[in-house]
Parts: sequence; structure tokens; C-alpha cells
Amino acid sequence: MWGFILAMVSGALMSIQGVFNTEVTKQSGIWSAAGFVQFTAFLYCVAAWFLTGREKGISAVFQTEPKYMLLGGIMGALITYTVIRSMDNLGPAMAVMVIVITQLLTAYLIEIFGLFGVEKAGFEWKKAVGAAIAIAGIWLFKK
Repeated sequence: MWGFILAMVSGALMSIQGVFNTEVTKQSGIWSAAGFVQFTAFLYCVAAWFLTGREKGISAVFQTEPKYMLLGGIMGALITYTVIRSMDNLGPAMAVMVIVITQLLTAYLIEIFGLFGVEKAGFEWKKAVGAAIAIAGIWLFKK
């Protein structure tokens, strides 16, 4: 149950953040807005780390293997950029629909092929049909 609640909060926060970031971009520029977003996220993480306990030190991050797993921060900056641009071009609702469905398809492919250390899962037609229905939803929403 907590997983669903957290996923719903995450989805709501991502949508609201995208709208906020798009407005900041209109007033300041894409890279200054994206940089501000990442910087304030960093400050929040540092504060949370100090307040919630530090079972492992910062140096543990640098022990991560494989090293390409450390690219999440760069991906975060690219996510901020692409969300801002897609919301500006498509509007918040359409952009979020495309983003979420693309997340779903990408995550399913990661599971099917067992990429990035994720346990491999078998292909299921019902999941493929569900994804197709979601894609059809974008088409219906656009009309």
C-alpha cells in the first residue's frame, strides 16, 4: 500500500515541479532554471542526510559498481531540461502522459531484458496490451 501512495505522491510532485520549472525557465532561461533546481535539490539532500541519520558516509557513493550507475545526477539535469521543454511545447497534461507512458515502456523493457542488474522478468501479453491501451489513450487525449 505504501508503494502505491509513494508512487502517487511522486507523480503529483513531478507534475507540479514540471509546471513550476517551466515558469521559472520562462523568466530566467533553461540552464539557470535547471541549475537552480539541481542546486536546491542538493541542499535539500544534504539537510536530509544530516537530519535523518548517516548509516553510510558520502564516500560509500564512490564505491558504487558499476561506475555508470553514478550517472543519475546527469540524468536528473537532462530530465529537468526535457520535462521543461516538453511541458512548454505540449502543455502539462500531454507532456506528463507521454513521459509516464515512456517511463512505463522503458521500465518494462528493463525488466524483460534484465538490464542494469534488475532481475529478468518474462514477457507478458497482458502487459503489452496494457501499454498499447495507454498509448491509444494519448491519441484519444490529443483529439
